[in-house]
Amino acid sequence: MEIRIASQLSTLGHPQRLAIFRMLMRRMPDKVPAGEISTALNIKPSTLSAYLSNLLDAGLLSQTRVGTSLLYTVSVTNVREMLDFLLLDCCRGRPDMCSPMAASFGQGIRDMSLEKFNVLFICTGNSARSIFAETILRDLAGDRFNAHSAGTRPYSELNPMAVDVLRQKGHDVSLLRAKNVQEFTGPDAPVFDFVFTVCNRAANEDCPAWAGQPVSAHWGMEDPVKAEGSDAERSLAFQSAYGALRNRIMAFTALPMDTLDRMSLQKAVDKIGQMNDEEPAA
Repeated sequence: MEIRIASQLSTLGHPQRLAIFRMLMRRMPDKVPAGEISTALNIKPSTLSAYLSNLLDAGLLSQTRVGTSLLYTVSVTNVREMLDFLLLDCCRGRPDMCSPMAASFGQGIRDMSLEKFNVLFICTGNSARSIFAETILRDLAGDRFNAHSAGTRPYSELNPMAVDVLRQKGHDVSLLRAKNVQEFTGPDAPVFDFVFTVCNRAANEDCPAWAGQPVSAHWGMEDPVKAEGSDAERSLAFQSAYGALRNRIMAFTALPMDTLDRMSLQKAVDKIGQMNDEEPAA
């Protein structure tokens, strides 16, 4: 056990191998193609292959072949064993030394008797998908959730087709605007209970470490802004993205927040992120 843990820590001691591991953690539970990792982190394919081999040998990643593609994901069981060893063996489970996050796994999130949950949806442009999610959550359950959205590289304007879809669905769009994630990192920013990425590109990027240790998940889906074809075909892409997000948010708002501990809640939001786009909400 100790030899394997030492190998894992040594493997993660390399900056680029650590960057790969961190990216795949942000994409959990997705299985990500090597080509996408290479592009996102700007690592040459030959170099990436060696790094991935190192991470596989250390038991930190697992590999799946789909057709001609190799897909990678974090080996959750092995990573958990590594963390357990560090927290329980090396630190002897001392609460004053161990991470506050570790102590909270068996607990619920903060007491919500007098406050709403703060939720942030992130994509790259903050012009369509994250705007959809913010608006849907606010209108479906604004009495229990404060909904926000932002982009890692926001456009200056919202996508007109996205705005049209929201109007067609009866949403008020008068106060919507594109926002940068940096707006939510200052001392006056909300403390988030949940942070969701809704596009792969945003999840691939190294976003800020959020105060308050929010529950986070990746709800990636196709970008309707990149849809091609006729106006009708492009409009259908926006309608599909709206419907998929509405299904996921309906499932999210139906979770029994007051009875789930943090680990159960994490599993639940991860499962929602794996819903088929056509799958009805539970």
